[in-house]
Amino acid sequence: MPRIRLDLSYDGTDFAGWARQPGLRTVQGLLEGALATVLRTGAPLRVTVAGRTDAGVHARGQVAHVDLDEAAWAAVPGRSAREPGVALVARLTGVLPRDVVVHRAQVAPGGFDARFSALRRHYAYRIADDAARRDPLRRRHVLWHPRPLDVAAMQAATRALVGHHDFAAFCKPREGATTIRTLEVLDWARPGDGPDAGLVVATVQADAFCHSMVRALVGASVAVGEGRRPVGWPAAVLADRRRDPGGGVVPALGLTLEEVAYPGDDELDARATQTRAVRAALPPR
Repeated sequence: MPRIRLDLSYDGTDFAGWARQPGLRTVQGLLEGALATVLRTGAPLRVTVAGRTDAGVHARGQVAHVDLDEAAWAAVPGRSAREPGVALVARLTGVLPRDVVVHRAQVAPGGFDARFSALRRHYAYRIADDAARRDPLRRRHVLWHPRPLDVAAMQAATRALVGHHDFAAFCKPREGATTIRTLEVLDWARPGDGPDAGLVVATVQADAFCHSMVRALVGASVAVGEGRRPVGWPAAVLADRRRDPGGGVVPALGLTLEEVAYPGDDELDARATQTRAVRAALPPR
């Protein structure tokens, strides 16, 4: 059975997140239904995603995979001379709503798993803290903040969070799930040019994220940027491993999954095996 890699983007505003939920509009539900329609399987196909985004979170560089039988894949072009991947993208475009776009479909290399083969996920969070930067055309993707933020203080506050830690203080607990992650990048900047010029932008990158982790990290940073908390406060919260309501969780609308990175084809299977292994627990407090 060929495994098909799907590269897609979506505006998360009107979705109850990625994961399929009965009676709710989700990206997974729509995509699986669209695949079933296009491929005439009669029943939804199971799609595996690199990162399950929460309600309202957007994605520019999401990756997923679906397993098809060879006959179904070969039949995608129908009577046309198009390659199956090109034909599948065109046919999905015809049935998906405009807030979900599949950009590419191709047979994945051996050992590829959209979720477990990933090396890292890269998110961005965008904030307009100046009325002059409030663009109504981007109102669904940029948080409008009422007070100016001290970007230098935010950057200084997050340095101690980078590394391999237990992020229990910044995650919503899930039974049986670990909160240990390797945060590779957490940078704050105010770009001087480009589409984000004048905004306050966080670049957040990790091997994986637990539930609400990015928005909680951003919330703690904003508390420092406003002057409500000292620069050392996020590090103290991390060390305590308990949620502190003083930071809060920022709204989902400013968060976008920008990219998912994978190793070379010859390392995909080994990476998936490594990721599936239970993460080593940190020493008790």
